[in-house]
Amino acid sequence: MAFHSAAFLFFYIPVIFLFYLVIPGPRAKNVYLTIAGLIFYACGQWQGVPVLVLSALLAWLAGRSGRKGVLALTLVCQVAMLGVFKYLDFFTGTLNDLLGLNIPAANLLLPIGVSFFTFKAMAYTIDAYRDGGTSRRFLDVLLYLSFFPQVVSGPIERYGQFAEDLEDRPLNAVQMAHGLRRFIIGFAKKALLSETAALAANGAFGLEAGLDFRLAWLGAFAYTIQIYFDFSGYSDMAIGLGELFGFRTPENFDYPYISASITEFWRRWHISLSFWFRDYLYIPLGGGRCGKLRKCLNKCAVFLLCGLWHGASWTFVLWGAWHGLFSVLESALPQRPSTGFRRILGHVYTLLVVCIGFVLFRASDLGEASRMLQAMFTPGISAPSTFVLEQMAPSVWLALAAGAAGSMPVIPWLRKRLPERLSDGAAYLCALGLMALCLLAAAGSGFQPFIYTQF
Repeated sequence: MAFHSAAFLFFYIPVIFLFYLVIPGPRAKNVYLTIAGLIFYACGQWQGVPVLVLSALLAWLAGRSGRKGVLALTLVCQVAMLGVFKYLDFFTGTLNDLLGLNIPAANLLLPIGVSFFTFKAMAYTIDAYRDGGTSRRFLDVLLYLSFFPQVVSGPIERYGQFAEDLEDRPLNAVQMAHGLRRFIIGFAKKALLSETAALAANGAFGLEAGLDFRLAWLGAFAYTIQIYFDFSGYSDMAIGLGELFGFRTPENFDYPYISASITEFWRRWHISLSFWFRDYLYIPLGGGRCGKLRKCLNKCAVFLLCGLWHGASWTFVLWGAWHGLFSVLESALPQRPSTGFRRILGHVYTLLVVCIGFVLFRASDLGEASRMLQAMFTPGISAPSTFVLEQMAPSVWLALAAGAAGSMPVIPWLRKRLPERLSDGAAYLCALGLMALCLLAAAGSGFQPFIYTQF
């Protein structure tokens, strides 16, 4: 059940929220939200519920134990579950290709959101061993993993942050209104920008004959807009829903396309995942404390695993390696102050690296990625194509232009220059208008699933 589906908008969330308001006390509300989260997950894929519950149980038991051996065993089990469900067929297929074997595919059903709730469970397990920040109640840990705004696609919140709101989370009208506004902003990002940009991206990536320099770059740019507003839209909706129920959810994006380096990009893109890899992999490997060579090797390991985390495909591994390459180069080269013209060049360089990398991310296989990249770097224009006439309606050009503008901090810049009361009033009026446009878009055609749901 997706956030933008009619079932969620007109049945699930109104019913869940109204009952939540009348349930007394935080403890009873927590039990209620746990049940609501499991129902939400089961509506999307009931077969994955036992995996989710088992992951929570392992994390809770390891936290209660506090022993190093139990920690290690639990982490092995959590990684094994993720590996079996997500990577078993990928690894057996690779062995078949390399060694000429014929190992049959297991074809196991991939639990939705398994990468997200497994990383949260691992974070809980490690933090419990490090500082003892655990819960005596299993239901608290289960709620942490199954909390419906985050269970499918994050953000990957730490238990310490989440636990602060378990016992006491005052709720008032202003907070609820702010949460609804944030949800609508995310809905608009998905429905009005991402879905429209997807028409150009899908059309270009689907071309074989007639794909030329122009259309390849157009498709790459369109997908860069699509994925940002799809995933940041989901994160906005998750943050808004959390606020609606009194929970503070960490930000997951901070205008990543204004970055002037790949290092800065990863401080702004999918922030919760970047922090997870930093705190639970990069720093334990030694971080930058053991010399420049070790730092570069640690970054390579992190980005390769980050690519593999996103999907069981060589395209994702290469995407991670691509980002790792430039992150390592930035670490190895002398750092100079990034000001003026140098920062402008940094913006251009970063956007090019990110845009090219997203071609690998979007491609269904290495063949499609190769075809797109070859077209992007082979100057020339093919015979007139019907692509522009069929796919590039004025609404698509408008969405791409609005996406390019919206990926920069234009709105915060405007809000700072307006009186606070006028700014808030205008924001809520705009949110109402956006909601109406989103519902019209939903009535006109169905929306595609969120991109990061597959991970």
